[in-house]
Amino acid sequence: MPKIPLGGIELEVDEDGFIQEPDKWSKEVAEDLAKTEEAFPMTEDHWKVVDFLRNYFLEFGIAPPIRMITKKTGFDLKRIYELFPAGPAKGACKIAGLPKP
Repeated sequence: MPKIPLGGIELEVDEDGFIQEPDKWSKEVAEDLAKTEEAFPMTEDHWKVVDFLRNYFLEFGIAPPIRMITKKTGFDLKRIYELFPAGPAKGACKIAGLPKP
């Protein structure tokens, strides 16, 4: 798998750009990934979703269901897609450093 520069370090990514070394994720890596997902610049709303995704994943080992994302962040599905045009699974999870769903 190729390595690309993200957040000032070289990270291995799969064919869809998902990082393969989630322990090396940082906010700087997220900012660089956001540029590839039309979600840049990252706003407070972006970070609310990304932080929820990361915390849920770190606690349960999987990405949360979309209904839980909307309930816990207070954003409807339309707003999630405005923030992450590629969607919550591909765009938001990728930026949050989660494995490809």
